[in-house]
Amino acid sequence: MNLREKAAAETRKKLLKTGQKLIMKKGLSNVSVEDITNAAGVAKGTFYTYFKRKEDIVCEICREPFADIAKCFRESKEPSIEKKLAVYFNDFMTEVQRYGINICREWLRDVITPANVTDAKDTQKWQYDTKTLLDMLNFAVKNGELKKNTPTETLTHIIMTQMYGMMLCWCMSDGEFNPSDWTHKFCKLQLNNILKPYISDNK
Repeated sequence: MNLREKAAAETRKKLLKTGQKLIMKKGLSNVSVEDITNAAGVAKGTFYTYFKRKEDIVCEICREPFADIAKCFRESKEPSIEKKLAVYFNDFMTEVQRYGINICREWLRDVITPANVTDAKDTQKWQYDTKTLLDMLNFAVKNGELKKNTPTETLTHIIMTQMYGMMLCWCMSDGEFNPSDWTHKFCKLQLNNILKPYISDNK
């Protein structure tokens, strides 16, 4: 990467981080492209070199951190599938809260009303998260941690409705409901019961 490419990458990163902070604080509808570029100290036109619109910033941060924690699941040395999944779910919700309630509301708004979302926005977060978990459960079957007859698709939807329900409760309560606390309780009280019939006898 030459100096010009490095400078461009740094500018893009700066716009992304600045936009993220503003949206986390004020909400997407209360942040303009000009707000982002002013805070980043660049010309307004520079924004459009890297992004089509401000919604692209929300799209960008809805996948990468969650892909990272899914990778950690596959590389985990935890002795049981229950513990590996508990770590994943707790890390998942920690990431959700780290990005803040305003960004979570954007993710949920797009999931709840995908028909009202423009083509430039990512309407697939729910699909992405469910596919990620389904792939993880299928990986556990292939790895011999879960039985071959495990209904991975059914388990995926049962669990993801719990996770998204907690995200929704967080937004509905305006932050009073703590999704990380409840994710911990879910893993402690329910996850084992959900998985128990399908734990491989070899593990």
